[in-house]
Amino acid sequence: MRGPHNIWRLIRTGATLERTGAMPVFLNAMDAPFSVRLVFRGLCWPFQWLGDKGDSSLPPATRGLTALGPAYIKFGQILSTRPDVVGDDMAVQLRILQDKLPAFDRDIAISTVENELDIKVSGVFSEFSEPVAAASIAQVHRAKLAETGQDVAVKVLRPNIEKAFRKDIDAFYFAARTIETLSPSSRRLHPVEVIEHFDGVVRGELDLRLEAAAASEFYDNTLNDPQFQVPKINWGLSAKNVMTMDWVEGENAGDNSALDAAGHDRYVLGERVLQLFLSHALRDGFFHADLHQGNLKIAPNGDVIAIDFGIMGRIDEYTRRVYAEILFGFIQRDYQRVAEVHFEAGYVPANQDVDEFARALRAVGEPIFGMDATQISMGRLLSYLFEVTEQFGMETRTELILLQRTMVVVEGVARSLHPQLNIWEVAQPIVESYIKDSIGPKALAKDLAKTARVLARFGPRLPKLAEAALIRQAEGPAQHDTPKQNRLGWAVFGGGIALLGVWIGQVF
Repeated sequence: MRGPHNIWRLIRTGATLERTGAMPVFLNAMDAPFSVRLVFRGLCWPFQWLGDKGDSSLPPATRGLTALGPAYIKFGQILSTRPDVVGDDMAVQLRILQDKLPAFDRDIAISTVENELDIKVSGVFSEFSEPVAAASIAQVHRAKLAETGQDVAVKVLRPNIEKAFRKDIDAFYFAARTIETLSPSSRRLHPVEVIEHFDGVVRGELDLRLEAAAASEFYDNTLNDPQFQVPKINWGLSAKNVMTMDWVEGENAGDNSALDAAGHDRYVLGERVLQLFLSHALRDGFFHADLHQGNLKIAPNGDVIAIDFGIMGRIDEYTRRVYAEILFGFIQRDYQRVAEVHFEAGYVPANQDVDEFARALRAVGEPIFGMDATQISMGRLLSYLFEVTEQFGMETRTELILLQRTMVVVEGVARSLHPQLNIWEVAQPIVESYIKDSIGPKALAKDLAKTARVLARFGPRLPKLAEAALIRQAEGPAQHDTPKQNRLGWAVFGGGIALLGVWIGQVF
């Protein structure tokens, strides 16, 4: 029975956007063609009475998304970092979605904390404030530990938030499956897999124990990063619906007036945000994947402070090397190498023409160089990139969704700090440094060391594996062993012996 429910959900989505006045605002911001406006307005306008009114005190775009629920609010948060795509006015409206949403009652938060932690708030905290920030999934209270007097931030999930998200996600799944059915050409983009990925991310965000673990790992990884701070988790006061961490002071990264009044150099801050993100993604393979202005504070000394670790991204070492080579190729304007890397990694089908793909990439990259960011239309650039991917049959890489999305968000934050920032120039030193460390003799030695550690764990079993392989070879393949399995077994065994020999040669 979910099908009719999801259809009804999508109808109400369009009706709510129309009733709150958000539909024409979004269509105008995206410069939608007249035919698209006609279809959307024609389908939604007659049913607007079915939609929610929303909070009339909010601007239309924000009003519409908040009325629709938390998943749509997440979408608005991403758009708020892209003034070049939706316009400055729209970006300012949507920035409310980052941390200024209506809060729920303090007494409900206290009740949640006491039930989750099995404590009395008045006994553990000498102070417990009204909400100081409220976002789509949770809100934050400032509190003081009674025993030490330390200021802490207590994050509490919204009541029934998991049920509300589930409704939205189910509708998204239905829409994705409908798109795949009605538009076979869209299947290369794997819309259902994209929603599955989003679903997994959201599930993680709805369990604050997982967020606490992510924050703790991020804290350890970045402890020595200059001018970057991550608040420390208080594990004793954290659970599924509650998380407690150190309180941090700083200006919101989206408040340029406050940053100017505090004497910060916004160009330097923009550079720092971009370079920190790239360093975490490439060096650690673990990065903050929700770096909008509401999740960044600027300390009085200029340190960048990250908060809200519900969405974190992780990419393996091979993917990081591919990503770095692609970035480095664009920076060096070596489009042929960028194209080759895409083919080597399997991002583009082997039956495509690598030279033609390199030419298409040149058309994407060349307009970037020699311009400041204000001359580049990111909307047009993304549109052309989409055309290129469709032309060459590239498929959506679900493992890179968070990385790609966060790169767009971080660039938007940096440009909001200073419009003249050029992402390629700022990225160059970080990418070059990673290339030197990850590709070449130094990286080979590191890879061999990792291989040796793995082989060392299997060392005691190697004689038995060799004996068993020789016996099977002498007796002939068993009935349950296929020739392919036998070849695979010998290849693995032989490869292990060969790598072990290489390692011994390196060591001795």
